[in-house]
Amino acid sequence: MANILSIQSHVAYGHVGNAAAEPALHALGHQVWPIHTVSLSNHPGHGGWRGRFAAPEEATEIVRGLEERGFLARCNAVLGGYLGDPAMGPALLDAAARVKRANPDALFCCDPVMGDTGSGFFVRPGIPEFFRDEAPGAADIMIPNAFELAYLAGRPCDDDAALRAAAEALRTRGPGLVVATGGRSTEGVSTLVLDKAGTWRVAAPWIDGAPGNGAGDLFSALFLGRYLETRDPARAAGLAVAATHAVLADAAARGLAEIDPVATAQAISAPPRLFEVERLG
Repeated sequence: MANILSIQSHVAYGHVGNAAAEPALHALGHQVWPIHTVSLSNHPGHGGWRGRFAAPEEATEIVRGLEERGFLARCNAVLGGYLGDPAMGPALLDAAARVKRANPDALFCCDPVMGDTGSGFFVRPGIPEFFRDEAPGAADIMIPNAFELAYLAGRPCDDDAALRAAAEALRTRGPGLVVATGGRSTEGVSTLVLDKAGTWRVAAPWIDGAPGNGAGDLFSALFLGRYLETRDPARAAGLAVAATHAVLADAAARGLAEIDPVATAQAISAPPRLFEVERLG
């Protein structure tokens, strides 16, 4: 079991951000210490929302409280996602630095939530620049989708070869491990994993009718949870892809507009279908 400080969005209805990460990580047996960067009624994909964006000082105060009581020494990883306000970027880096001071073995996993193919950027100005210019140097792991990776690396990600080149370019800027999601291939959707030991690819079939919101948040949490268990990036990616695919397939079969990581906890912990993890180099 690991203790994971998760700094990202929260919604009352549905499953994105921490509302996706918490049940998924709980299904794997991990503890989650959530800090919400925004607290909304629902994700904006429903056409409107109410709620608030948290002040960065609030996140920092919570982390300081954990630090003062010695809890950060028991924290195994920081998971960062949707920021809401660009000023939350420095607060995220401060949290990661405080955790690493308390526990030098802790990991900082950054999901640079900025946008997606088709929708483009959906965050405030300043957030993409933070993820491009500041986050890579601090992160141990980065998990961008193809759209985000193209921006971070400054090059297109139109196929697996381009995705791999962009991930390699990002890895040279700091993160020892890069997981690139959302690649399109003849098999469906591909995920590439790169670290100093090699490169791996996992392909899974495209699921028609599956909801898109929350899938990336779910995958990032699952990859981090599995990586903390195994320290094997290829195995972690294979298990995370399989579990994410199972959750999306369940939502599509039930005609849901939201993923449901609570009802699919068993499939998350023991995916019913695994996909080949291919070593590329």
